[in-house]
Amino acid sequence: MTGSRVLALGHYQPARVLTNDELATMVDTSDEWIRSRVGIRTRRVAAPDETVADMAAEAAGKALANSGLAAEEIDLVLVATCTADDRSPNTAARVAAALGLATPATMDVNVVCSGFTHALASADHAIRAGAATNALVVGVEKFTSVTDWTDRTTCVLTGDGAGAAVVTASAEPEIGPVVWGSVPGMGHAVRIEGTPSRFSQEGQSVYRWATTQLPPIARRVCERAGVAPEELAAVVLHQANLRIIEPVARKLGAVNAVVATDVTESGNTSAASIPLALSKLVERGEIPSGAPVLLFGFGGNLSYAGQVIRCP
Repeated sequence: MTGSRVLALGHYQPARVLTNDELATMVDTSDEWIRSRVGIRTRRVAAPDETVADMAAEAAGKALANSGLAAEEIDLVLVATCTADDRSPNTAARVAAALGLATPATMDVNVVCSGFTHALASADHAIRAGAATNALVVGVEKFTSVTDWTDRTTCVLTGDGAGAAVVTASAEPEIGPVVWGSVPGMGHAVRIEGTPSRFSQEGQSVYRWATTQLPPIARRVCERAGVAPEELAAVVLHQANLRIIEPVARKLGAVNAVVATDVTESGNTSAASIPLALSKLVERGEIPSGAPVLLFGFGGNLSYAGQVIRCP
């Protein structure tokens, strides 16, 4: 085997829907203010006793069921999250236990909003190197657990959920080369700090960085995969907000692509946003099997990572 491919997807969202109008009773905001600035209408909020591992296991279990593989065939579990409930056991180990996996390697990856694309690249690398054959890659966040509900600039953004992919060895590579990096000097622009931990950001700095610096990097991802932007069937960016998603997609030049806008109904779910949005697009049949799809994560740490995959 000389590469890997995404075999199947799955996603999970909590039952509770928090609307803009309900949020307006909690903080000084309005439906019009939120929609005009970030494009979000609703978001999902996990129950108090619903853990990050619970949501991850739900999404991973669906992806595994969709893959046709048996639990004992999974030999690597990578979970991307910045809101893990505990230091140990890590979330990946809890997911493995919940799904009855045999003896997989289990690792958590914390690169905040670009965590899933970092984890997907790591799974691809492990499979290419012969260290794994079948991997579960999950992006999951209970982002509302680190939300400051008195800060109207950030509490309107966050939501909870999980998305997962089964990645397997392939004779032909269907996960393209990753382009990844960071801007360490601007890492302070997105923070989850303090006791208790709370999410905060320098919104204008993040917006300028994302809309000016990221489109050329996204084009480089396409170049490394040997795919022109106009050949893309879909573009799944980190679901930060519409004011970032729309200009980045436009500047990329993906004129024939479906552009994921799950942020409107799910909010910003950090590491979960890309697999959650992708799984929904595939479930609705909006991307043909085998078509090229750009995945591109960015945000916390001022980190980014992207690759072109073939749709399962």
